[in-house]
Amino acid sequence: MQTEMSEYLGRNWGWIVLRGATAVLFGFLALARPGITLAALVFMWGAYAIVDGILAMVSAWQIRDQNHGRPLWSLFVVGALGIAAGVVTYRSPGLTALVLLMVIASWAIGVGVLQVVAAIRLRKEIEGEWALGLSGLLSIGFGILAALHPGAGALAVLWMIGGYAIAFGVLLIGLGFRLRALAHPKLVHA
Repeated sequence: MQTEMSEYLGRNWGWIVLRGATAVLFGFLALARPGITLAALVFMWGAYAIVDGILAMVSAWQIRDQNHGRPLWSLFVVGALGIAAGVVTYRSPGLTALVLLMVIASWAIGVGVLQVVAAIRLRKEIEGEWALGLSGLLSIGFGILAALHPGAGALAVLWMIGGYAIAFGVLLIGLGFRLRALAHPKLVHA
């Protein structure tokens, strides 16, 4: 038996898939261009962080808590963190790889914690919340790893960021399609 919240999440599955697709696209671009300059890396990551932040905020608004009609605060904060990280990146284009990595690591840890919180909150509402929780744990792990090994160099950082973005995006896409099944249960059994 579905609750109103799970039905609403199911109807808005596309926003989660769009966030995942954006992350995968960014990841593949980062990996396809390993010789990219630091300035281009800063530009690409800043654009990704802002787009992901906007999509997360739209998702938070679209997937409102049906009991109170408010946006999901954790997803809204994820969006705000993404936009803030992107803006910081653009406001300081002369960032070194080390500072950029610390900005990215902080963002990943913050986003990860909030996604785990959202997964715990939604565990009774949807099936497949594990994908959201796992993507949050992946973010936390990536952020910690990046913070602990900042001297790895720009190319290693690029590979780490690209791999993380692809894995994160794939998990979000998987979650989105699981949410889609909530709105269209006949598609699963057809």
